[in-house]
Amino acid sequence: MQTASWPLALATVCLIVYASLYPFAEWRNQGISPLNFLTAPLPRYWTGFDVGVNLVGYAPLGFLLALSALRSGRVRWAVTVAVISAGLLSLAMETLQSYLPSRVPSNVDFALNTAGAWLGACSAWLLEKAGAIARWSRFRARWFVRDARGALVLLALWPVALLFPASVPLGLGQVLERLEYALADVLADTPFLEWLPVRDIELQPLVPGAEVICVALGALIPCLLGYCVIRTLLQRVVFLVLVLAAGIVLTALSAALSYGPDHAWAWLDLPVRVGLTMGGVLAVLLLPVPRRATAALLLLALSIHLSLLNQAPVGPYFAETLQIWEQGRFVRFNGLAQWLGWLWPFAAVLYVLVRLSSRRATDAGESKIEP
Repeated sequence: MQTASWPLALATVCLIVYASLYPFAEWRNQGISPLNFLTAPLPRYWTGFDVGVNLVGYAPLGFLLALSALRSGRVRWAVTVAVISAGLLSLAMETLQSYLPSRVPSNVDFALNTAGAWLGACSAWLLEKAGAIARWSRFRARWFVRDARGALVLLALWPVALLFPASVPLGLGQVLERLEYALADVLADTPFLEWLPVRDIELQPLVPGAEVICVALGALIPCLLGYCVIRTLLQRVVFLVLVLAAGIVLTALSAALSYGPDHAWAWLDLPVRVGLTMGGVLAVLLLPVPRRATAALLLLALSIHLSLLNQAPVGPYFAETLQIWEQGRFVRFNGLAQWLGWLWPFAAVLYVLVRLSSRRATDAGESKIEP
């Protein structure tokens, strides 16, 4: 059985790189060895938050690397390989921070990162010894088809993507306007700026009906993604309930982080409630649809969702919210959520296209829903 640990570990590495090197600007050579931080005196000032973040930040990577090794049969060296790999990544990140004026490399951070990876790897080893990983393998075999790795990775990343604020609840993939501005900045003062396509009319805010459709599709898309790999009808029902609950709770959490706890449920207005209800009803009606047909419907839902969202602008109030969110305490941790919020639907489109074109997807036995 394919393991989803490797793709998740890669996503964790991307988050660590982003968090360690943000804002990727004003690189300079200080004329000293970038490894000097290893022998520098211990920092005089530190906080419990910094210690916790450096420990917790690398623990998932150590866990996933060790889990990948364990599920690949490399039990003997799983913890060692995971800790060494994570330690080398931390060493590379701290070394590169020597060239960034806004970042300070630290031997304490390096030690804490390595310790966090060791804790995560040991957790995976203990779970293996306790039989938890074997039980997960049996659970996965009962619930999901054999080639479910891609869908499971996307479903695991979907809740993280929801943490980054969206102008439309559950509306992931709204990138057109920001992409246009980014390209204009990159091409500024160059003759290539004239090649940039210019729209004849400005993007218009979504009307309530379009917002309802976007919310409904935003709730339906992860359900359809799960339907593509879940074996039985009853399992689909359980999955549907969990996905809708997770979407509502995580959107509320995102609102609480963005606007404050008092506004956690301010997004749940009438169009959103109607959209959530519509998405839930559609998900129920599509429960018995075969997996291959579900994948085709998922591709259609993603296309409509992205088309509607990217015809609307990011409002000025929402843009101000994003600026505050990006400059706040989560500046080093919002990178993955931000990029996932933009790119998750496009990754899902790519996954569905590959699945529909694969030979296994055309297997009638794999496409049928078990009772």
